[in-house]
Amino acid sequence: MEVIPTEIPDVKILVPKKFGDHRGFFSETFNRKTLTALGITAEFVQDNHSLSATRGVVRALHYQVPPVAQDKLVRVVRGSILDVAVDIRRSSPTFGRHITALISAENWRQIYVPRGFAHGFVTLEPNTEVLYKVTDYYSPAHERGIRWNDPALAIDWTIPHDQAILSDRDTKHPLFAAAPDLF
Repeated sequence: MEVIPTEIPDVKILVPKKFGDHRGFFSETFNRKTLTALGITAEFVQDNHSLSATRGVVRALHYQVPPVAQDKLVRVVRGSILDVAVDIRRSSPTFGRHITALISAENWRQIYVPRGFAHGFVTLEPNTEVLYKVTDYYSPAHERGIRWNDPALAIDWTIPHDQAILSDRDTKHPLFAAAPDLF
């Protein structure tokens, strides 16, 4: 598995090998030994799968607080997304900074987002399917969010803000500076 470093070293882009022939392809997308050798020792306990029917669906910026904070390993099996990870670890030298990465079925990349990051994405194609592994179970009582379009974060979502398709919940998250439960 190839590792592509990002500007925030704890967030990693992973590219599994893909073997193809006239029948199709085979790819090992998860192997605990391989990830451990790359310094990722997370123990994943739950898989999630989302389908976004249209381009411009924003699912962001979410995180869970301790004791059920989650690491995520995100991949796309159909379509493409611009993935976003915001460092919300107050003691981190990259606190408040974010990275973006194009993750698609075509480029076969995955992104590893450790706990202590708010995570989200915008779909770049209709019928985009995203699969992600997490290291703790979903807990509504511990789920938090940050406003996806906070000007202080200056995230370029690549779509006009008035064309973003959001859940009602995602429009009500606090701004980054006002978020009470950062790491």
